[in-house]
Amino acid sequence: MSKITTTMIEMALSHVDDPDLGQSLTQLGMIENISVNGLKVSFDLVLTTPACPMKSKMKEDCINAIHEYVDRNAEVTVNLTSRKVEEPDPADMFPNIKHTILVASGKGGVGKSTVAVNLAVSLAKTGAKVGLIDADIYGPSIPIMFNVNHQDIFGENHDGKTYMVPVEKYGIKLMSVGFLVDPEKALVWRGPMASGALKQLLTETWWDEIDYLVVDMPPGTGDIQLTIAQTLPVTGAIIVSTPQRVALADVVRGVEMFQNPNIGIPVLGFVENMAYFTPAELPDNRYYIFGREGCSKLAKEMDITLLGQIPLVQSIAESGDSGKPVALWSEQPTPESEAFMEVAQNTIKEICKLEKK
Repeated sequence: MSKITTTMIEMALSHVDDPDLGQSLTQLGMIENISVNGLKVSFDLVLTTPACPMKSKMKEDCINAIHEYVDRNAEVTVNLTSRKVEEPDPADMFPNIKHTILVASGKGGVGKSTVAVNLAVSLAKTGAKVGLIDADIYGPSIPIMFNVNHQDIFGENHDGKTYMVPVEKYGIKLMSVGFLVDPEKALVWRGPMASGALKQLLTETWWDEIDYLVVDMPPGTGDIQLTIAQTLPVTGAIIVSTPQRVALADVVRGVEMFQNPNIGIPVLGFVENMAYFTPAELPDNRYYIFGREGCSKLAKEMDITLLGQIPLVQSIAESGDSGKPVALWSEQPTPESEAFMEVAQNTIKEICKLEKK
């Protein structure tokens, strides 16, 4: 075997992807300080947070890649580090926000943003002051769902510092990375860059008085999710899923992330989206095309509240595309608007339970 070089190690590690971002660790700038001494290889794997739930897998994948692409006899040492610095207490940073609710999902495509938007609208309908953050860095959808795509963001001075002022629509204060970038261009950011941009979005927005701040989380359980969880004073998390077994497996991962001792965020409950299909011409009929009550069964098994079941109906999809969330329709309540109001009311109940503990 030829002499091991730093370049050989870099090439091997280019085959290792971040499990959530789907890009190689070398592309994301997460490999540093490579050292080679004969068969002894060492390097730093730089995490955004030391609490990253996927760090063991990434470490193992790095070792396997070097054994496969460089030398099976290499003695590999992976030093797990992070750029985490001491942060002020989140509660001190956001004194005017009473409750922060994370709306999360283990995977994409389950309607998480739809639930977040309509939860915010339903909470506002109770008379509460509501804010909504679109924290999905790579796929911001809140501007479309509120029809505020090309909204300008203005600054406002408070205590000698300039803050971004949220956009207001339907009585809800909105902030999204989609307001700050060209919607026609894809965002290509390294993991640490994305986490830094998101932290700036969270900490440099002036919310004033807010009863409920709803956060539309990115899908998955990686560093970006942990950045949000550790930056905001979080009251609890809601996990959205569809009834299929493959989606429920990711729900379990989401629960484990929030219940991790380093995170410690209560799970307020599950929302089962696309629970059943109801044709507009047959409003009393239910067809369980994705399986029946998978999320409700999992909720019982894990002793977690099922906050509500949202039907799969055309009006919900159309309302998101038109910028008028279905929960707004109040002249005559519909099954869809009532389903989201049930989720909002049950969420408030779960928060009240936490406050009594």
